[in-house]
Amino acid sequence: MYVANFNSNDVSVIDGATNAVVATIPVGVNPTGIDVNPLTNRIYVSNVNSAEVTVIDGATNSVIATVPAGDGSGDVAANSATNAIYTANFNSNDITEINGLTNTVVVTITPVGGNPFPTGIAVNPFTNRIYLACFNSDIVSVIDGETNAVITNIPVGVNPFRVGVNAATNRIYVSNFTSNFVSVINGFTNAVIASVPVGITPAEVGVNPADNAIYVPSRDSNIVSVISGLTNGVIAAIAVGNSPNGVGVNPKTNLIYVTNQNDNTVSVIDGVTQTVIAVIPVGARPFAVGVNP
Repeated sequence: MYVANFNSNDVSVIDGATNAVVATIPVGVNPTGIDVNPLTNRIYVSNVNSAEVTVIDGATNSVIATVPAGDGSGDVAANSATNAIYTANFNSNDITEINGLTNTVVVTITPVGGNPFPTGIAVNPFTNRIYLACFNSDIVSVIDGETNAVITNIPVGVNPFRVGVNAATNRIYVSNFTSNFVSVINGFTNAVIASVPVGITPAEVGVNPADNAIYVPSRDSNIVSVISGLTNGVIAAIAVGNSPNGVGVNPKTNLIYVTNQNDNTVSVIDGVTQTVIAVIPVGARPFAVGVNP
């Protein structure tokens, strides 16, 4: 598990077998997004205030590249099928596409005009669709990964923040930061099929494709809401630490990792019992977490 620590400008590496921090890797300024390509064993960290992506080799836990991105690169997503990496850049209102083989910028994509303030990005590798949460526009832009063209813009709630994708069901989950619900999008029709109330100021979205459960931390409620992907209803609300924000799921172990920003910890949730089974100290203000199963 890889935890991006916003204030200490580093990544804590957690051994999933022991829940111990086994390495601390310096990255850029204020890392806020992290994703993993398990096929290449590469970890990608978006550093919001240095406008760059740090590339980490998972075998050595060392930085192997630093790639320029757009201004305010707040989130990052890796497409394991195409080895393309995408950042949502909220100040420059665009997306940076990076070639995962060469660690070079391929193109800058400007999906919408005005000041959409994109804050979250996710990919469905099966369909090669990119989903961009546009915080100021209250929409999710759907982008064709082959042509980099916008297919459609989907209205969601107020201030969509982050996006999670269940590639197995082709469902997309969007946390709406101000309206306190999760929009569920059918990836086949690009239509919102449900709005699921969660806690106050929902942050990141973690999807477990193994059991079709979705985990949403809420910063101001100090809980993680668990949504059934089958019924689109909340099946549990789990108390965690102070100001939970990031979430990562290991579908192989059915363990869920939640960053608690104000506690400088990560809560480990058992997906069977939906209870916290461990709390791990990490760096300063942990924001996001990526899992390499």
